[in-house]
Amino acid sequence: MRRGYTAREDLGEDPMMAARPVFCVLATLLATVSPVIARTKPSSTAPALTLNAAGYYEAPAANVLVFSNWYDGLFADSKISGVEIVQQGERIATNGDVRLSATPGQWDAIGRLVDRKVDTATGAITVTLEYPDYKWQYRVRSEQRGGAIAVSVILDQPVPAALAGRAGFNLEFLPSAYFHHSYMADDATGTFPIYPADAMVATPDRNAASGRAEGPGAEPTAIAKGTRFVLAPEDPARRVTIRSTAEVQLFDGRNQAQNGWFVLRSLLPAGRTGTVLEWTIQPNSVPGWLRPPVIAHSQLGYTPDARKVATIELDRNDRRTLPARLLRVGADGSMTPIRTAPAKRWGEYLRYTYLQLDFSAVRQPGTYVLEYGATRTAPFRIAADAYAGAWHPTLDVYFPVAMDHMFVNEGYRVWHGDAHRDDARQARVNHEHIDLYAQGPTTDTKFKPGEHIPGLAVGGWFDAGDYDIRTQSQYQVIRSLADSWERWRPARDTTAIDWTRRKTEMHVPDGTPDLLQQIRHGTLQLVAQFDAVGHAIHGIVEPDVAQYTHLGDASTKTDGLIYDPTLKLGEEKGGRSGTPDDRWAFTTKTSALNYGSIAGLAAASRALADVDPALSKKALDIATRTWAEEQSHAPDLYQHGNTTGGPLEAEHFSAAVELLRSTRDPRYATAVQSLWPAMEKRFAFTLRDAVAAIPFMPPAYRDGMIPAVRAYAATTAAAAKANPFGVPITTGGWAGSGTVLGTALNVYALHTAFPEIMPADAVFRGLEFLVGHHPASDISFVSGVGTVSKEVAYGNNRADFSFIAGGVVPGVLIVKPDLPENHEDWPFFWGENEYVIPEGAMWIELALAAQDLANRSAGAKPTATMRAGAVQ
Repeated sequence: MRRGYTAREDLGEDPMMAARPVFCVLATLLATVSPVIARTKPSSTAPALTLNAAGYYEAPAANVLVFSNWYDGLFADSKISGVEIVQQGERIATNGDVRLSATPGQWDAIGRLVDRKVDTATGAITVTLEYPDYKWQYRVRSEQRGGAIAVSVILDQPVPAALAGRAGFNLEFLPSAYFHHSYMADDATGTFPIYPADAMVATPDRNAASGRAEGPGAEPTAIAKGTRFVLAPEDPARRVTIRSTAEVQLFDGRNQAQNGWFVLRSLLPAGRTGTVLEWTIQPNSVPGWLRPPVIAHSQLGYTPDARKVATIELDRNDRRTLPARLLRVGADGSMTPIRTAPAKRWGEYLRYTYLQLDFSAVRQPGTYVLEYGATRTAPFRIAADAYAGAWHPTLDVYFPVAMDHMFVNEGYRVWHGDAHRDDARQARVNHEHIDLYAQGPTTDTKFKPGEHIPGLAVGGWFDAGDYDIRTQSQYQVIRSLADSWERWRPARDTTAIDWTRRKTEMHVPDGTPDLLQQIRHGTLQLVAQFDAVGHAIHGIVEPDVAQYTHLGDASTKTDGLIYDPTLKLGEEKGGRSGTPDDRWAFTTKTSALNYGSIAGLAAASRALADVDPALSKKALDIATRTWAEEQSHAPDLYQHGNTTGGPLEAEHFSAAVELLRSTRDPRYATAVQSLWPAMEKRFAFTLRDAVAAIPFMPPAYRDGMIPAVRAYAATTAAAAKANPFGVPITTGGWAGSGTVLGTALNVYALHTAFPEIMPADAVFRGLEFLVGHHPASDISFVSGVGTVSKEVAYGNNRADFSFIAGGVVPGVLIVKPDLPENHEDWPFFWGENEYVIPEGAMWIELALAAQDLANRSAGAKPTATMRAGAVQ
């Protein structure tokens, strides 16, 4: 059972008695409900939920958020929206809103937020939303009512005829929060299923969320019905009571898709206006409950010379004074206290209070744990090689598993077969696709829409927890890996790759450094794009949602046979197929993508010069030829989503820098110099490129950079004081591990080039954040790295509640206004838990950089092995 401390625990009383529910669960229901509306009546003995200064309702250990969050970006349904419940520090319900299906998924329509008004005098929140396609607006109003929040749906115009029987008020509950729990629906009882197994009803149309590409649709049937639901009556930490003026149905959304939630839903009546529905939502409140402390620290440990600070995260109502201790672990299991200065109060951040324990003076190597009151961490090390090998799982496991167009084997396990042998078909014109891909008014190729484009079924990595090849990610990774190679030359070899047989064998050396092999694999895809169509393409992505939602072996997504429209569906002949399952290539020409690819190819040409001189030469030839072609005309400015390259000037600058590094040609130095004034204005985003050009530019170029470096150093120092973790923590719908990685690598670059201006400490703060020193928990966000790391993540194996070693997740998502969150019990929060390849490459870079700095601090000789941070 999830619970924290209660005030009585310190007095020696039974904590279970202190956590006893304080409201009457079995309140008498109204015997009848009028045709217009009848107010539901909550228990009068529950602690009142009151509107706080942050704009949400709060009682001890219970919060109700009403449209503090609303998301309309990559997917309409990202489980951050509408009415939400936070209970004992965990968000256990979301998406309380009018929806058009019982179990909506990522691509289902969601109401558009028009406005949100908070009346602090009455404690009411009124939100106006609309479904523009149906020209229909509605309001969701919440108000305090005793120990509950009354939520009403108010209509000025009736439900449109097209939505009658479809529009209903939904509230979704996190399945993992209710596993092993029961529910009551009026007088009926039941238990929440661990695995979905409910009856389905056939429908004429398929739900986009279902992942089914063929045949009729199907919708789940209700598990239970009633006007009063009590969820988890046996568990004070999860008990929620809902009373309604209309029938409420309970659905298991996992019958439709693995990422579905438990959904409570009431249909809106047709032909009515005014207050057409009211629920009272009463999350159980436990007076005196305190969230258990979290001791944020590096799961990798620390080097002897390092700054060592643990941050203790406390419930803001936790007034106890408890000892914070560092304990050295003995071989006999003994725990010896090590003298440190007392923990100091840092202050408040978001919804928590923080203390910090500085044990930097402790330098003796060994195994340690931290302790605050009854909370004790997992063991960590103080050792000169604390960071050594932190990048190994990413290179050894994560990147091999991400290799597209290869059969990938690990011992007894096949991660996936040779995927996408049928790549790729030309996307149709004037088409906006899924996952932010789109095709413009022409193909910009010699291929007709739907026609097979030869030569693309080679190289590249799966971009994220899905399987597309996003070109922008490909060249970012190539450049990052190439930088790691050129700085540190890590010769680690644990993967055998045979491109002729299209086979990758993990944990088997083949005589070639793995980093170079991964650079080669990405380069093969970029080169293939230019060979096939003459320019960089947006990427290659699934043709439909059914393929996009595929989980498991990527080779089973398609039949591997090139589509032939002259064949019947399912027919195979002459190595071709009548099944149109081939991925689509989006090919509208954009100069930003061309420049980004030029940079990637130029960087690859240097890294591959010895291991594959032919590919190295070809990559550089394409880069220089494409640069000349881009200089001959006005830029192609097509843009859509995040698949058409970064800002044009920044991509242009990157290309000039990488070509200068590869060729030493003064033409590119001239381009770097001419583009620098624009880059100075966006220095935080381009400084690593700017610094990389310094050795190849006149001294005046470096001198001219100094004001920007000083400004960035000052900004970084100020930002380090904004929270107790000393790193930039973002607040968008995608959490901020990438920002932390980028900032740490920026600091490393500037410290290397301008050590007199930029100190190196932010590099270590960034690394420590990734491996446990962050809000909400102390787990490492790099799977398999550190004593306790991310083990339930959003990879393409997410339905198994598992992980891919070395994958880096987005990390701490700030649920507005003040809840830091990262769920380890539910992998499908893609904004918190989805692996992406650029962050993997940046983690390799950062881990090597930290080891490099640690070696310098310790005065170690910069041998190749030490530069690599590896034990070879």
